[in-house]
Amino acid sequence: MTDTSKKEQLYELIRANPFVSQQDLAVELRLSRSAVAGHIASLIRERRLLGRAYVLPDKRPVLCIGAANLDRKLRTLETLQMGTSNPAYAEEVHGGVARNIAENLARLGLPAALLTAVGDDPAGSALQSRAESAGIDTRGSLRLNDTYSGTYTAVLDERGEMVLALADMALYDKMTPEFLASRAPQRSSAAMVVADLNLPQDTVATLLQDARRDAVALVIVAVSQPKMARLPQDLHGLRLLVLNRGELETRVGRKLAGDAELAAGCREVQAQGAQDIIITCGGEGVYHTSYTLAGEAGLTWLPAPKVDVVDVTGAGDAFAAGVCWSIYQGNNDLTLACRRGLKVAAMTLESPDTVSPLLAADILEEISEFHPLHLPQD
Repeated sequence: MTDTSKKEQLYELIRANPFVSQQDLAVELRLSRSAVAGHIASLIRERRLLGRAYVLPDKRPVLCIGAANLDRKLRTLETLQMGTSNPAYAEEVHGGVARNIAENLARLGLPAALLTAVGDDPAGSALQSRAESAGIDTRGSLRLNDTYSGTYTAVLDERGEMVLALADMALYDKMTPEFLASRAPQRSSAAMVVADLNLPQDTVATLLQDARRDAVALVIVAVSQPKMARLPQDLHGLRLLVLNRGELETRVGRKLAGDAELAAGCREVQAQGAQDIIITCGGEGVYHTSYTLAGEAGLTWLPAPKVDVVDVTGAGDAFAAGVCWSIYQGNNDLTLACRRGLKVAAMTLESPDTVSPLLAADILEEISEFHPLHLPQD
């Protein structure tokens, strides 16, 4: 067999398993380690591989880093009454911001990977199994002994709107900068990184530092007002921050009543280094940062489509996934990205599932041109 055919065989083995070791390749192809290394070097020179972990150009995933929880949803059957027992319907589903975004992306046809932490309990096994069955690469995730997996318990009213949520997510504090360093092969393969703020502040700072160094798009998704404290002051390297009005108010330390004040708050966060910001407003719609022809920074408003809400759980994560899908395509039109995000969120709101089973690779391709409402800058 010629050297060329051996190299092609090696390439196909790497396509099947980008994390295969050189020793395994040598055994499979009956070659020396030095011969395998030579073929890999040749493929890298040809740009058919991109370096560490044998990254394939057409297989670079969106890497989602953060929470994968067991979500418990309690929905009242009638109007909720505080201070007393309410008849309710209960269910358990797989959730977590990073995990939900990864599953949405996988269903939308993108290669998706997940770095999370799970316990050694049945919930941890189920979370990992569900992710893998959805096509998500979880090989770098942290399995903690003698620890329960993260949980999120939401109380919903009879219309499916959230009344209260409780989160037990202390295990994500184990996802330290040292943990990130130990997962260098998985991280080096990413075309984009999406992180939620369940991570420790030092870990988020490391992701920002790496984004500046490697020029890989980093999207951060806020999870609550208390966890805004985990967002570092220096945001240089941040491609996009997705948060709601309350979380933005927490960041700037004041109420943002009108559109002009909201725009001023966004400019303040952009001055800290964030390139773009999206402010979600639930069922009403979203704002995103934009610029006038004169180069002045302001906001663009997009209303949400009207839907019959079945369950709000996961809608925000679905929106973020739709936005990331659009950015992954190389399109920098944030209005288009938000329209795609709103489409995925609407499908999720109309579904009893945290991730809509109707999502498919071609769902978002039909969404293109649109003329949004540009708000006054002052």
